[in-house]
Amino acid sequence: MTDITTNAASSGIRLDRKRLKAIARRSDRPGLIYLAQWLAFLLATGSLVVLAMGTPWVWPAMVLHGVFLAVPAYAMSHETAHGTAFRTRWLNEAVFWVTSLLYMEEPLHRRYTHTNHHSHTWHVGKDSQMPFDTPMDFKGWLLEVSGLALLRFHAKVLWQLATGSYSEIMRAVAPADELPRMTRNARLFIAVYAGIAALILAGVAWPLWLLLLPRLLGAPVMMAFTLIQHVEMQENSPSILESTRSFRSDRLGRFLYMNMNNHIEHHLFTQVPFHALPALQTELRAQLPAPDPGFWRTNLEVASVAARRSLGLNTRAASIRQAPHMITEGGFERVAQRTM
Repeated sequence: MTDITTNAASSGIRLDRKRLKAIARRSDRPGLIYLAQWLAFLLATGSLVVLAMGTPWVWPAMVLHGVFLAVPAYAMSHETAHGTAFRTRWLNEAVFWVTSLLYMEEPLHRRYTHTNHHSHTWHVGKDSQMPFDTPMDFKGWLLEVSGLALLRFHAKVLWQLATGSYSEIMRAVAPADELPRMTRNARLFIAVYAGIAALILAGVAWPLWLLLLPRLLGAPVMMAFTLIQHVEMQENSPSILESTRSFRSDRLGRFLYMNMNNHIEHHLFTQVPFHALPALQTELRAQLPAPDPGFWRTNLEVASVAARRSLGLNTRAASIRQAPHMITEGGFERVAQRTM
């Protein structure tokens, strides 16, 4: 198992330094435009929920509102964890806090475990963000896509941090002097969630219909975006090209996911902001594998592979990239257990 940090250098990818510097230039403007557009979508979908109250249409309205709540919350929390969403640091950190609250993970834990994920992408025993057992079977797929496994993990992390019961992973990835800050943050998060629960129990309806239920209902789409980043790919490889997947996306998907469908590109050069990932993809296209099919087709194929694996059938995918050892027929052996 290699100790090389997984990035462009370990993957044999080259980009002119001046061109990279130009692409990676940070700015507040794209992030502020994104926030304005996101809030406009939330206002529109939230209005649909209010208008549909008292009718069966409230449920599809909440699903739609939940998708626009959950997916960008994840994506913006991820981008601000990298510090690339905005040039102004306090703005980046303020949005990081709010979106991490919506995503439901203490922000410093998110930042440090994600830094580790980039340093040791898909390396068994080192990557602290491997969210499912590998290879994935159909039960694992259901748990992942439902969002229940991640919700359970986030609840566990908040409790560990709030009580000072730091795990080995927490101690390994975060500086010791950051742990008390993580504990403080976790207690504040729990207080906010408890306050929301108290409002609902007291009969205040809007947090239930506009926040809690939509967040849960939107989670499967959020998880479907994140699932295909690394599933069926190669573990323990120094090459991001082998461990990570990019996929094609339409305009709406690119907006919701903040261009993270260009996921290989993001892992190769993490300093590049979300709005510049399409330009980075263009620069690197000749050095990279073709992106996998669009969001729906890629996810349907992953689900099919997981189901066939559970049934002992051939797991060769028709149109998505797979590590060679993921293609089996009959039984299979676990390569890694989830770290999230």
